[in-house]
Amino acid sequence: MKKDIHPAYHAITVKMTDGTTFETKSTWGKEGDTLQLDIDPKSHPAWTGGGHKLIDSGGQLSKFSKRFQNFGLN
Repeated sequence: MKKDIHPAYHAITVKMTDGTTFETKSTWGKEGDTLQLDIDPKSHPAWTGGGHKLIDSGGQLSKFSKRFQNFGLN
């Protein structure tokens, strides 16, 4: 391996959106820095599954439902 081409790997603190923290190793920042997260698995709808609604006002979903309403998949 080549010398002096790899970034420094050191301990940092990660602060979640709810204020909890944990320590990990990273190449981000400097030794002892704190990484403040704006989005994390505790708050983002992609992980929590909350807040997502399918809104369709006469668009593709309505066309699909109308087209296959008598298909008999009850």
